[in-house]
Amino acid sequence: MIITVTLNPALDKTIEIPNFSLDAVNRITAVRTAPGGKGLNVSKVIAKLGGRSTAFGVLGSTVGRRIADAMDALGIACRFTFVDGETRTNLKIIDPSQRTTTDLNEPGLAVNQDTLDGMLAAVVHSIRPGDIVVLSGSLPAGAAADTYGIWTAACRQAGAHVFLDADGAPLAHGLAAKPDLIKPNHHELARLAGRTLENTGDRLAAAREITENGVARVVVSMGGEGALFVSRDAAYYAEGLKVPVGSTVGAGDSMVAALAYAAELGMEDTAAIRLAVAASAANVMCNGSQAAERSTVDELLPRVVIHPIEGFCRLP
Repeated sequence: MIITVTLNPALDKTIEIPNFSLDAVNRITAVRTAPGGKGLNVSKVIAKLGGRSTAFGVLGSTVGRRIADAMDALGIACRFTFVDGETRTNLKIIDPSQRTTTDLNEPGLAVNQDTLDGMLAAVVHSIRPGDIVVLSGSLPAGAAADTYGIWTAACRQAGAHVFLDADGAPLAHGLAAKPDLIKPNHHELARLAGRTLENTGDRLAAAREITENGVARVVVSMGGEGALFVSRDAAYYAEGLKVPVGSTVGAGDSMVAALAYAAELGMEDTAAIRLAVAASAANVMCNGSQAAERSTVDELLPRVVIHPIEGFCRLP
């Protein structure tokens, strides 16, 4: 089973504004809303790929109920904890003319430690050995910076494989508990490494340092430049796919979802990488945070180019 955890969900409101301008009147041409937050995005993509997951999260009030109802309509099993306060609404402004995406994210609910402890107990109780737990996204107000470290350790002790997708202090603390996989983008990796990573070779070196310190796999997404897939005994570089860009929202979440789905099925490395890159590119073709159809992912699979990295490999 795959379990996703979203401690700071959102209702994603995506609007399209051609030639979006600051300090001016802008005309909206399209509006969409969908459940958001990185873990919920992962669950949505897993469902489109043909898999099943259980989504845990914390919600509040009217917006939270809208998210719960929308996830239920998608047929995704959820175990939400409701608290006082209102779940945030995040605004995504897509400019199809200038091909830009602007995110305006609210801070979200405040969650106390008792609520977090209760959620963790529920997650751990649901784990069976060999399950995959995906911890992803920002932490809510009230959560300690080491929350993902505590959750990673508890889930691993219960027999789960933990995939962690976070940034800053929550990611750094999470590493101490040795998750099975992390998926920073190249900016997040540079912050984690504490230095500038100017090219793919620098990013490969930083990823290898992390695997040498006990994390089994590091996946570095680099947008149009492709992605690195680094483990303790192998490394691959996958070229970026050139696709029409609808929105980059959720591209990394799609990659995590495909990797979790592939791991559950026991897919070998290159097949898992191919699926992850295709799923991410398919998501980029969508407008907003909806998940791409499996048929679109399958169409992209033959176009994925993977280079094993052995000793020296010419990297961009």
